[in-house]
Amino acid sequence: MEFDRPTDLDTALQLVADSPEAELLAGGTDLMVELNFSRRNPSHVIGLRRIAELVEWNGPRIGAGVTYTTMEQGAVRALAQAARTVGSPQIRNAGTIGGNLGTASPAGDTLPVLAALDAAVELRSATGARSLRWDEFITGVKRTTRRPDEIITAAVLPEDLPPRQEFAKIGVRNAMVISMVSACVMRWDDGRTTIALGAVGPAPIRARRAEAMIAAEQSPSPAAVEEFARLVTEEVRPITDHRGTETYRRHASGVLAKRLLERVLAA
Repeated sequence: MEFDRPTDLDTALQLVADSPEAELLAGGTDLMVELNFSRRNPSHVIGLRRIAELVEWNGPRIGAGVTYTTMEQGAVRALAQAARTVGSPQIRNAGTIGGNLGTASPAGDTLPVLAALDAAVELRSATGARSLRWDEFITGVKRTTRRPDEIITAAVLPEDLPPRQEFAKIGVRNAMVISMVSACVMRWDDGRTTIALGAVGPAPIRARRAEAMIAAEQSPSPAAVEEFARLVTEEVRPITDHRGTETYRRHASGVLAKRLLERVLAA
């Protein structure tokens, strides 16, 4: 196996341009598992951990190499909440937001937060750069529109972050667990509300009908909160697998939606 460890972004981009078949290694929390179980056998790996440009967090722009540990200590409440739920301290020290985006697992913990904020994904190649909204970038289960010659360089949040934001997830145990359902609720001062859910569809799901209904309520009543939860259960698209059934995931989506909305309304 050939292994390159560039220390600047331009060198990394040229390496990717020359070897578009190469695997990109950020924190390694996904790739190394697949290597250990012989699910992948790459001939060329390009390590990105030494590239200083990728670990910078400037305002709304979060470099792809920013770790869960850094996000856990950051000022974006829901992102910090999501980061705290990821694995062990060792995993949080290694795993990155760019890796979460690149893997595009339906259960990726930061993805509902990015979806609820309509965040953009910044990509660079040796010939240029582009920015895609999260739902233009993630197209299915572990599928993205990243081209082989591109590197994810950042996640870009909107400038007007909502003052009230909450994230939570449900798993088969309380810690170090892959989510069966995850959700993030955001609410702005003008009543605009978004909710994104993970692990209940091939990609993060925005419950648009539920959002529109609750945004029209300046001071939502208990009945409106219940209706919000009901609409969420209708909009998710869960499956049955070894972690949980479709029925349970649908029910849990409504429970999480209600709890998180109640928290943001009480804040």
